[in-house]
Amino acid sequence: MKVKKEVVTGIIVMTVLVAGFVLFYNYGMNGERNRLARRIAELGNPGGPPETIDGLREAIALYEKQIERHVKDAAQTGVYWKILATRFQDRGLHNEALKALEQALYYSPQDPSLLYLTGISAARVAKGFLDFQGAGDLASERYYALAEDAYRKAIAADEKYAKPMYALGVLYVFELGRPEDAIPVMERYLALTLNDVDGMAVLAHAYALTAQYEFALNLYDRILSITKDKDKRAAVEENRKQVMDSYYG
Repeated sequence: MKVKKEVVTGIIVMTVLVAGFVLFYNYGMNGERNRLARRIAELGNPGGPPETIDGLREAIALYEKQIERHVKDAAQTGVYWKILATRFQDRGLHNEALKALEQALYYSPQDPSLLYLTGISAARVAKGFLDFQGAGDLASERYYALAEDAYRKAIAADEKYAKPMYALGVLYVFELGRPEDAIPVMERYLALTLNDVDGMAVLAHAYALTAQYEFALNLYDRILSITKDKDKRAAVEENRKQVMDSYYG
């Protein structure tokens, strides 16, 4: 009987100890949470985050909604800058277009269409650059470098985006004097666009400039078999004649 009494007493003591530990643990956790809440409040301005956990959760939910609105506003702002840039381009104001595109790219730095438009305006500015400040060719080269970089990044952002490929090929062949760099770009372009005669003409010209005359002649013949445009046919026939003269001496 005495043994049973001791067992019961032990169970009661253990129960009290466990209950005390639970209460102490909960008190400690609540105290820690309260200290955390107060710490958050102390880091802010007067009237900042609330001190209770529930209050903080409500505040977080509210701020998340505000952040979401801010994200949407930022995205819309980027769209407006893009629209403004295209309006400038339509009017031939490519310096102003570049300024607007820089702002648009701040919001969407990986947008391939923005990068392509940047290349277009940069190339136009470089081609029409007048050296009012006596800086030599450096400024023009800087804009050409910007155009090349923008086109290449547009292609990297979207591997099936054909427009910057064509623009980069034209840049290499007719502006930068680097037809050998244009060839892989234009071959890739034609793999996407197939019978685009303008792209064929650029690639044929690149072949001719790098003394790959048979490839150039084959492309010119292909263009002539496709296009009915009199002006294009006349230009191709003239270019083909020049290649034939170079090829056969």
